Amino acid sequence: QVQLVESGGGLVQPGGSLRLSCAASGRIFSINAMTWYRQAPEKERELVADITSGGSTQYAESVKGRFTISRDNAKNTVYLQMNSLKPEDTAVYLCYAVIRSTAWDPRRVYWGQGTQVTVSS
Repeated sequence: QVQLVESGGGLVQPGGSLRLSCAASGRIFSINAMTWYRQAPEKERELVADITSGGSTQYAESVKGRFTISRDNAKNTVYLQMNSLKPEDTAVYLCYAVIRSTAWDPRRVYWGQGTQVTVSS
């Protein structure tokens, strides 16, 4: 069974920084794209940043220049470095990955449980 576990959320003042991690564990043959989403109260889930297995990245316009996504393929882990945080970044941040457990399995989508990020003075 594959699991995604996020960590690193918390309370931070505006202008501060946080680094989120999402580690995939279990039977893993390959991981395609790894993605961070966020869900704020009464808002739709929003794609924050995405990184392919080859390292290509994309970002939501609202976080460009402030957030950086990276991954460590040896550790099956994706990171989100968040700088210059704003109150509007407050949300539950969720990790998403497309994973194949063996060479014979189809790719499946997995979600983490989420980690709360609160930006407030």
